[in-house]
Amino acid sequence: MGITITEALAEIKTIGKRLVSKRNAINPYLARQEGVRDPLERDGGSAKYIAQERQAIGDLEERVIALRRGIQKANDTTSVTINGKARTISEWLTWRRDVAPGQKEFLSNLRNNLGNLRNQARQQNAALISATAITGETKPTDIVVNVDEAAINSEIEAVEDTLGQLDGQLSLKNATVTIDA
Repeated sequence: MGITITEALAEIKTIGKRLVSKRNAINPYLARQEGVRDPLERDGGSAKYIAQERQAIGDLEERVIALRRGIQKANDTTSVTINGKARTISEWLTWRRDVAPGQKEFLSNLRNNLGNLRNQARQQNAALISATAITGETKPTDIVVNVDEAAINSEIEAVEDTLGQLDGQLSLKNATVTIDA
């Protein structure tokens, strides 16, 4: 029986803490003066302890790899649909990390630039006119806007909505999708 992605992520975090502890626990036994008694002599000696701990560390590291591989496989094969767009979890994670920030910044810059143009037009007593709504009653000082402001605002809202839904879907999938690890 598998475990959920949430359980796997929690286990990876726990293993990380255990690895730090095990790695640090070896340090006091790395070497000693010949004349000093081995503090682990009764349990087979420091060399045996270090070998066992290094084996345990290796096993834990392999467990992390197996868990990550299972999560990646699930992410590559589990599809999520948000706002009519179906992608695998891996694709959505890539979109969230590599694409969405650029989209948000670009759209925000467009909106800010349009706001600046609006202020400039007001200061110059000019009109801001949509390129699709030009009539014969324009002045040479009017500023023609080549983008649809309402569409930009809708796109900004859509990106934010997608990000919000994505967070919810990822939480749901992490709690319900099982992996073999």
